[in-house]
Amino acid sequence: MNIEFTFKNFEPSEHLKKYARRRFEKIGRFIGKSPALHMQVMLSVDKYNHKAEIQLTGEGLNINATEQSKDMYATIDMISDKISSQVRRSSDKLHSRHKSRDVNVDIYSYDLLEEDGLQVVNGTENFSKKPLHMDEAIMQLQQTENEVLVFINADLERVNVLYRKSNGDFGIIDPIV
Repeated sequence: MNIEFTFKNFEPSEHLKKYARRRFEKIGRFIGKSPALHMQVMLSVDKYNHKAEIQLTGEGLNINATEQSKDMYATIDMISDKISSQVRRSSDKLHSRHKSRDVNVDIYSYDLLEEDGLQVVNGTENFSKKPLHMDEAIMQLQQTENEVLVFINADLERVNVLYRKSNGDFGIIDPIV
């Protein structure tokens, strides 16, 4: 996570810079150490009020927070707590969405043997797969003798069916709900 500080109307001490950086780096434990995340921190002094503004962007996040008090250290503590709770809430929402996407898929394989004109189900296979990207799904289907692979597409977050065509190419069935 990239943290960029801007100071307005005052010259910060080295201790204040280190203190603020330590407090804001702790937020990274909720969202990971992704280099795509960018935190813009603006600390300013207006007469007797010490104000802090944060804008955190990247990877689907856009979180803003503002706090002010009579002491800059107290302001940093308050805004750090505020942004931590917002990030935690956003992270929990994201994880709960992914947990609800955990799908058990039943695959039915059947023989073409007919008994009294009906096809007989030979067996079933149940599995719960982690989401795959399209290239991973193609690799997995290439490594097996199967003609069909049912998987959760990580990009689209829905169940897709990848199948092998008779000419050796692959086709995808993507139901739009």
